[in-house]
Amino acid sequence: MIRQRRHPAATQRTARLEAFTDGVFAIAATLLVLDLTMHPLGDASTDAGLWAALLDMWPLFLNFALSFVLLCLLWMTHVQQFEHVARVDAMMIWLNNARLLFIVLVPFATGLTTEFSDELAGRMAMPVTFFLAILCSRLQWLWATRHREVMLPDLTDAQARAYGRGATSALVIAALVVALSPLIGSAAFLLFLFDGVLTRLLRRQGD
Repeated sequence: MIRQRRHPAATQRTARLEAFTDGVFAIAATLLVLDLTMHPLGDASTDAGLWAALLDMWPLFLNFALSFVLLCLLWMTHVQQFEHVARVDAMMIWLNNARLLFIVLVPFATGLTTEFSDELAGRMAMPVTFFLAILCSRLQWLWATRHREVMLPDLTDAQARAYGRGATSALVIAALVVALSPLIGSAAFLLFLFDGVLTRLLRRQGD
């Protein structure tokens, strides 16, 4: 067993955490395709029958694409954050683990939303899962900003806070998606198209 350092300020380099996180994201994104491969196509013995069966699968393709794109965006956020994070402590690692808990739930939540889209719990599964993953990501950055001298040595306090304000955009949009999904289902995820604009506006607030 690896002995833990007990000093409250003990930190470690980020390489192993980044590698583990990249692997979990990759596995979660890959597992999304299982809903497509396991869906029965019926008696598609002709080209017309096959096309009809594939067209009937459009909700699966839609939610697959939404989840894949959002996973990619979350991974890109992780990559951008860790371009600046030099070291991590136990709290940072556990916040990352919490985020990954919701990341690995994405394929399951996507399947629920697709199969039970007529039920409130089904429509809420994907939005709530992504909201919680984004919330954990935001908490990670808040913790890193709080310990900026050790964890974010290449950023000034103003730069770290500006980046954090920008990252709040995804959290705000995710909350709106949760609020709207009972009414309009997966269409609420289209709000993420405005993430770039809102990010720039929030970052300029402190200028």
